[in-house]
Amino acid sequence: MTSSAELRVDLLTRSNFPAAGTDVTCAVSGGADSLALLVLAVAAGCRVTAAHVDHGLRAGSAAEADVVATAAARLGAGFRPLRAEVAPGPNLEARARRARYRVLPPDVLTGHTADDQAETVLVNLCWGAGLDGLAGMGPEGHPLLGLRRSETVALCAAEGLTPVADPSNADPAFRRNRVRHEALPLLSEIARRDVAGVVARQAALLRADADLLDALAAPIDPTDAGALAAAPVALARRAVRRWLATSAERGGHPPDAAAVERVLAVARGEVRATEVTGIGRVSRSRGRLAFDASYRQADG
Repeated sequence: MTSSAELRVDLLTRSNFPAAGTDVTCAVSGGADSLALLVLAVAAGCRVTAAHVDHGLRAGSAAEADVVATAAARLGAGFRPLRAEVAPGPNLEARARRARYRVLPPDVLTGHTADDQAETVLVNLCWGAGLDGLAGMGPEGHPLLGLRRSETVALCAAEGLTPVADPSNADPAFRRNRVRHEALPLLSEIARRDVAGVVARQAALLRADADLLDALAAPIDPTDAGALAAAPVALARRAVRRWLATSAERGGHPPDAAAVERVLAVARGEVRATEVTGIGRVSRSRGRLAFDASYRQADG
């Protein structure tokens, strides 16, 4: 039987933590993945603070902070309880995620595994995502992408930690849960292999392609209409997407593909201006593109 120390060493070789002595904040909900993140971050020699975010969405959620605080104290990590107010509206999962990241530091580490990566890619595929969406999550802030969910559960058991059971993870109202509990098992049955692992590995390959395209697109000035029109379309699209996301201060979330194509039409001189719903207006004058957020429309 593998000891907890042996398991930690094995999992650390496939994890991607900062150098020993680095101050890190780990988002720890109390589930198996995030508790494993906490264990491994401490084992990697980082100076760790466990941050628990209470969304206040269900009875008893505040008590889960005690589970995280106890685990942090046992492992020699710091603890920080946080509260996130979830704005009203549709798509509770997305709203809770946005609220959570608003209160966490930008360099927070999360316990997403290869299984989460596969789910993310399939959800993005359902939305018609391009290369970036199919590349899934990048390695920054996600040190456990090389591990499987079964391994985080095994590590918690070996460490004597009892993870919190979040009932929302079984709720079929959330699209990701249906991908996890229905789509991936069915695909694995059809393929007669572990599809989650295959999709996660494919995402890593596509991430390398996406990073290369980003590097090639970086020198392109997205406000130079001539430069955009002359550039290979794959690079021009990336330059425009980066520019719009930055100009609109949308936290790096890219505009949709149709909006990018309309901006490229402005660069080519096919139209003088275009509206980008929820972001603003892009117009062309004397060979330059200008972004005007005062034309921002409400998301429809």
